[in-house]
Amino acid sequence: MVANSNPVSASRLSKNIDAPAGRIDILQDVSLELVAGEAVAILGASGSGKSTLLGLLAGLDDASSGEIRLFGDDLAQLDEDGRAALRAGRVGFVFQSFQLLPGMTALENVMLPLELSGEPKPRPLAEAALSQVELSQRLHHYPSQLSGGEQQRVAIARAFATRPLLLFADEPTGSLDQATGGRISDLIFQLRSESGAALLLVTHDASLAARCDRRLLLQYGRLERAA
Repeated sequence: MVANSNPVSASRLSKNIDAPAGRIDILQDVSLELVAGEAVAILGASGSGKSTLLGLLAGLDDASSGEIRLFGDDLAQLDEDGRAALRAGRVGFVFQSFQLLPGMTALENVMLPLELSGEPKPRPLAEAALSQVELSQRLHHYPSQLSGGEQQRVAIARAFATRPLLLFADEPTGSLDQATGGRISDLIFQLRSESGAALLLVTHDASLAARCDRRLLLQYGRLERAA
């Protein structure tokens, strides 16, 4: 299937949960769209629902109401396997907590999404991706043997290895010191520029958000254009 011009869009999206004290509205009536090649930042304080929104848009969680389309497909019409198949090879993820598999080496972590997408020769592509993030000397190191910055570079290599059309980044510099975070930010935007991937970035870092084409602010579960 040819990718839709809007890699991801949401219309009147809401998410609520039932709690002992009553219903909690996490997101309310959120609508947005991301066009091909665009970088959009979603800003907001901790607890504002940013990560929840990202998870919904990626099809990792279900909305309470509203519509989400990923590459033109309505996520509500797909089961978990269908959503995974839709993401495979076309969506990359970078998380604050890296999300590397501890029992796999850096090389094996980067090879995994390539294998899942059906790539017949994943190793050379994974090696090339790790070379791009200057980790050719760390191929056979496990996450516990790497610094935080190195682990995030492995995660970035993994995200871009499949040459995705869309990258979701959830606080990618949030657990790093300022200098390391700056290098990681440079790397994400460099690779995104080279690949042409659309980027949806969740952050509370205004300087990181300033590098995006558009900035949106999430407050009290509602989305608005940032100043």
